[in-house]
Amino acid sequence: MYKWDFFTVSQSFDLFLNGLLNTFLYTAGSIACGVVVGLIACFARLSRYVVLRLAARTYQEIFRCTPLLVQIMWAYYYALPLLLGISIPNYAAGLATLSLYVGSFYAEIFRGGINAIDRGQSEAAAATGMSQFQVMRHVILPQAVKKMLPAFINQSVIQVKNTSLLYAISVAELTYMTYVVNGETYRPMESYTIAAVMYFAMLFPLTQFADRFERRMQRSD
Repeated sequence: MYKWDFFTVSQSFDLFLNGLLNTFLYTAGSIACGVVVGLIACFARLSRYVVLRLAARTYQEIFRCTPLLVQIMWAYYYALPLLLGISIPNYAAGLATLSLYVGSFYAEIFRGGINAIDRGQSEAAAATGMSQFQVMRHVILPQAVKKMLPAFINQSVIQVKNTSLLYAISVAELTYMTYVVNGETYRPMESYTIAAVMYFAMLFPLTQFADRFERRMQRSD
């Protein structure tokens, strides 16, 4: 029978904590950058210019229809080094790829929220003399944000788990640091059990909040 030995693994607990902190930082950073990218792509999709709409749609489909792990590997090992002869740090490649990936989903969430608002409201606001920017800011977005938030929160929760794929390029997030601890202690069961508990402790409250928030929004409609 397998004998558990968490004591040996606990000697490297600082590595787990360092990985957990980096997971949080990569999640927060990629969400912040992804919101900016998503807004740009969203408004490009809503633009009257065909070129902008096509470029934004192409970006979205590429990142939404290919695995994130493939994107991370391609960006760090192949795209810039081989095609352009440029080497970038693994943390920069990881953050950029995560941001572009989640931004493609945010763009669709934002676009769906805006399109869900009755067009008659924007036409009525424009008839009062408001500019297109003012209509978007004062009429459309305040209502659209309410519709966007549940999907936005759920996608952001998923992003926490997406950071684990950065282990493939040796970024020191929780999964990679678990691999390091296992290499030092040769206790894979204990190492990955601790990592799983940490992910659960971080994600369970977020998923509960997302579910409760979504139910609250549905009751208020």
